[in-house]
Amino acid sequence: MAEPAYVTIAGNYARRIRSGALPPGTQLPSYAELAAQNHVSEIVVRKALELLQSQGLVRSQRRRGIFVADRPNLVRVAPERQMEDPEVTYSHESDKAVTVEREVERVAATEELAEAFGIAPGEELTHVITRAAEDSRPVSVSDSYQPTNISDTSGAVILEETVADRLPTPIHADWLGTPPGDLVKTVHQRFLAADGGLVMLSDVSYPRDRYDAMLFRMTLSTGGTAAIGD
Repeated sequence: MAEPAYVTIAGNYARRIRSGALPPGTQLPSYAELAAQNHVSEIVVRKALELLQSQGLVRSQRRRGIFVADRPNLVRVAPERQMEDPEVTYSHESDKAVTVEREVERVAATEELAEAFGIAPGEELTHVITRAAEDSRPVSVSDSYQPTNISDTSGAVILEETVADRLPTPIHADWLGTPPGDLVKTVHQRFLAADGGLVMLSDVSYPRDRYDAMLFRMTLSTGGTAAIGD
């Protein structure tokens, strides 16, 4: 499924801002110029800039224009990105070579997981550990759980994410090379179906300076799919 044009435009600018190609204070082209450059309407451009602004990457100055924020937040640029595979997400965020490793196993649900999924303790869940690197530098690691009869997140309509600085689990600390006692940025994800049932539970760790802490709830596009561990 092709991503919306405004997501592509926002992603391109997010990557350039993160790489330093567009330093803080840089003024972006006008709505009309961006529309002409990308062969889209100004409505599409407005949506792209609203995404960037909502994530703290750019700021608007009345009667002057849009500028790269002084301290841009390193956050994923749009809800649509949450449904992507890590390979796609990082290719949008970075020009570096991305590698992703996955380990898949069946595990017995603990009491905590059983309560979250509404199943009996000991029932099987699919557990996936996903490790991602950019140019061989570890940038994320996740533990994801799903019922064994669900293979993706296409049934999810709501994503809840809680982002905070926490101590990593041993597996996450080992992959990220985190010194003992140091914090990492963690994202606790709950993918929910229309009836409120839990489709997938995932805990992702990033280097601490990669994303700002926040809590948000979003409606996901229907019909998309994603591998566990996004």
